[in-house]
Amino acid sequence: MTKPVRTLVTGAAGQIAYSLLYGIAKGDVFGKDQPLELVLLDITPMMGVLNGVVMELQDCAIPLLKEVIATDKEEVAFKDIDVAILVGSMPRREGMERKDLLKANVNIFKSQGAALDKYAKKTVKVIVVGNPANTNCLTALKCAPSIPKENFSCLTRLDHNRAKAQVALRLNVASDDVKNVIIWGNHSSTQYPDVNHAVVKLQGKEVSVCEAVKDDCWLKGDFITTVQQRGAAVIGARKLSSAMSAAKAICDHVRDLWFGTPEGEHVSMGVISDGNTYGVPKDLLYSFPVTIKDKGWKIVEGLKIDDFSRQKMDATAHELQDEKDTAFEFLSIA
Repeated sequence: MTKPVRTLVTGAAGQIAYSLLYGIAKGDVFGKDQPLELVLLDITPMMGVLNGVVMELQDCAIPLLKEVIATDKEEVAFKDIDVAILVGSMPRREGMERKDLLKANVNIFKSQGAALDKYAKKTVKVIVVGNPANTNCLTALKCAPSIPKENFSCLTRLDHNRAKAQVALRLNVASDDVKNVIIWGNHSSTQYPDVNHAVVKLQGKEVSVCEAVKDDCWLKGDFITTVQQRGAAVIGARKLSSAMSAAKAICDHVRDLWFGTPEGEHVSMGVISDGNTYGVPKDLLYSFPVTIKDKGWKIVEGLKIDDFSRQKMDATAHELQDEKDTAFEFLSIA
């Protein structure tokens, strides 16, 4: 019998987790023959709701799901886990300054980083979804010094999927026909969706996206702003933030971490910037194009960066540096 993969999801009573848990449980992430133990963490006032989620998971009668644990205690949640999907974070409330948001989240991710360090397996893969995802991930990484930095990543796959989808819609092809878009930088409105190295399959032949679209104005204008502002557009339309698409992106991210990326393809992922060849300052959690093999990622090297891209990549790095500086002021007093 294959040993179950013990997977933690935080913010497990929330709407993203509600869309995510069924996908994980039925084998979309770790494979159709991989047994699972799900550990669900949320804050004490949400335990009633979380117990309802547990009932639903039980009622799905999924053969792969061997155990479900619901808890409000970090020492229970982080014990011996193989994968941590940190969805829960403090959302931005009306009238809240960005620095207030950073302060609230520093406290959460400092605590969760320490819990990872103390209770989780040293091989644990940590995926941060809760916003501001890049800086929250960096905070957790700093507070878990016994776990390799490379084991931490944050979600920019939703932005990556959005960029693919926009190109596919423009060219009237399936999103699967579009490969190697890149999201550089922060999961925020400064992120840089880049198609300079992307290809699309048209009539059985791979051509560059720029060549296929033939509209530089769109690629450097509306395409970028649509991807950057898509989350806000969803909230405007749905009156709730992205949940179904976020859950799908989390599944994509973790599945690729587990099984690797296809030959010749890269995906976007927020990872530690140390040792990158793109002039991004070290010690930031920055989204790069990566390939993944044997559960380890590598930043794709040697991509040509033009002046337009350079400017965009530097702007999002600058924002991340500012976020880090603000968050780490709180970290030192938290």
